[in-house]
Amino acid sequence: MASAFSSKLLFLRRLSRALKLSSSSSSSSSSSSSLSVRPYVFLLEASRPSDLAKINLRSFLSVASRSFCSRTLDLEDDSQGPAAIDYSSLLQEDEFHKVADSTIQDLQEKFEEYGDCVQIDGFDIDYGNQVLTLKLGTLGTYVLNKQTPNRQIWLSSPVSGPSRFDWDQSAQAWVYRRTKANLSKLLETELEKLCGTPISLS
Repeated sequence: MASAFSSKLLFLRRLSRALKLSSSSSSSSSSSSSLSVRPYVFLLEASRPSDLAKINLRSFLSVASRSFCSRTLDLEDDSQGPAAIDYSSLLQEDEFHKVADSTIQDLQEKFEEYGDCVQIDGFDIDYGNQVLTLKLGTLGTYVLNKQTPNRQIWLSSPVSGPSRFDWDQSAQAWVYRRTKANLSKLLETELEKLCGTPISLS
């Protein structure tokens, strides 16, 4: 085993000597040639096979580290997530107020008519500060209000929880983007289940 190592060491010395001669004969030494010589110099300095293994491991880790760090990472593009929606571009503010106010007023009138058809203790309707509140006693409370910066109508329901509705120009209706639910249809379905009496809000 010692003779085999000695023959390998002799080979490396001869190879190193040949590289040195080649390097000295050239007037300009490039960075690539110096890099090619450097590993053999490190190998010659090793006195034991275990040292060779350590040096080879360090060289591999060094090269792998430089290769990894030199790559262009695209993590920033993945971590940004979806772009924010500019709601002001969907509906102009004056148009939003016109459509939203008309919707809330229509709902208020329909709720008042509905109150005459159902017998529910604690049934009450209130509108103030752009907020429409429908109280159904022990059945729960609905709250609708405008969100001008987002161009949305927000709904708080005792059945489905909070929802945010955007005006769909093509459908001429307020639609919840996440579930595609129509505001009027959603209220019709939930109120009929809660109160046991159908209501038309279309």
